[in-house]
Amino acid sequence: MKYMNILFATSEVVPFAKTGGLGDVCGALPEAFAKAGHHVKVFIPKFQAAQKYFQQMQKLDVQQGIEVNGTTFELTAYSIKHKKLSLEYVFIANNFLFDRPELYMDSSTRQDYTDNDDRFIFFNKAVLETTKEILFKPDIAHAHDWQAALIPAYLKLNYKHDPFFENCKTILTIHNLAFHGMFPNKSFSKLGLPSDLFYPTSPFEFYGKVNFLKASIIYADKITTVSQTYAKEIQTEEFGCGLDGVLKNRSEDIFGILNGVDYTVWSPTRDSEISHTFRKQNLSGKKINKVDLLNHANLPVRDKTPLIGIISRLSDQKGFDLIEEIADDLFKLDLQLVLLGTGDKKYHKLFSALEEKYPDKCKAFLTFDNALAHKIEAGSDVFLMPSKYEPCGLNQMYSLKYGTVPIVRKVGGLADSVENYNFETGHGTGFVFESYDSKELLKTIQNAVNLFHDRRKWVKLMKQSMTEDFSLNKSAEKYLQLFESLISNSYEKTI
Repeated sequence: MKYMNILFATSEVVPFAKTGGLGDVCGALPEAFAKAGHHVKVFIPKFQAAQKYFQQMQKLDVQQGIEVNGTTFELTAYSIKHKKLSLEYVFIANNFLFDRPELYMDSSTRQDYTDNDDRFIFFNKAVLETTKEILFKPDIAHAHDWQAALIPAYLKLNYKHDPFFENCKTILTIHNLAFHGMFPNKSFSKLGLPSDLFYPTSPFEFYGKVNFLKASIIYADKITTVSQTYAKEIQTEEFGCGLDGVLKNRSEDIFGILNGVDYTVWSPTRDSEISHTFRKQNLSGKKINKVDLLNHANLPVRDKTPLIGIISRLSDQKGFDLIEEIADDLFKLDLQLVLLGTGDKKYHKLFSALEEKYPDKCKAFLTFDNALAHKIEAGSDVFLMPSKYEPCGLNQMYSLKYGTVPIVRKVGGLADSVENYNFETGHGTGFVFESYDSKELLKTIQNAVNLFHDRRKWVKLMKQSMTEDFSLNKSAEKYLQLFESLISNSYEKTI
């Protein structure tokens, strides 16, 4: 096997910056690539979010200007090297662009920063220039979502004749197609590309606006998404977010690779954030964690009542409009619910009101708390994810490992990772409903509550779910197969 130089470009990497699953995946995948012997450099903006790591960063010998729309922004770069692996995190720095309280939006207005186009044009240009400055000649440039989407386009256009990148192949991974990186048409002039590349139906044009992700879909050598089902869904009008036609044109180059879980972090046998570790062979620790969670939530301990956990961004995409429709009927059931998340104000109001109305059944933590997320996974009996769409999702995979039975909608990565429970055979790993319908959701929750009261069957279901293996290593292996075959030009679509 040839060891590759892998350039990994993203706006989120755990533990340095995270708003969602993108950060988790981009924190774990590069390490898996490096453990396989490859040389990996992860490029990320030097956000204020990484402040506690600033003292660990070493300044690189990179200092130049990057032009965006006639303005030259100073570029500096910093590095943190992994102690054991050929893995380096390279932080692209410009205080004016990145030293802000939030990654993408103004916290006071909850609106995107108005100069996000400038910020990420700079980032994409700076990644490629820094790569040259530090003499890291990539075999693969792996770009993630719209924030890094210009890299395949720039390599095909601005660096087409640059010998430094002559053998570099490009991969775009779409974690969530709903976010395009779309800006007014005047933003095209900021890209530093010939003006004749912007016209109706051109790679960068989308209904009169500039679309970073569309350009990357067209220019990347291969495209991956984060589950097999989502790879098919995004080529349909329902899930394609207006780009289904563009994606259909690249259908032979689109691959679904299900995200994997880092079981060194998310496993009930080794989780340092929970009150008591446990394993499939002895579930007594699961009960201890449930009591701990209920006490933390100031809810009464009811051992024979199922506890539903939710950890989510609070938005329509995640199915909270369905929950709103059935809220009172839901709490008529014999259940308790603990929620952790932030998002739309209307859902903050909804869960605050439910908490007040059902003080012995509902507790909402309207914040971000990683330690509490682990407690919810370990202490809940059921995990609820009724998403309208879900490219992959990780919490349902975490839940399976913790014996926390998931209730999910049959969509995206949820469909690929949870097998619907069969009441006749007893096979399955969770509860799956198909239609985006609040009544169907309520019925599915009722089915789960009913089964919970049959302790023998419920324990069997828990143990079945805990045997599932969604290891990150499996995901990384499929990416590496794609990388290697792309370099050798011998790829057959078998993933």
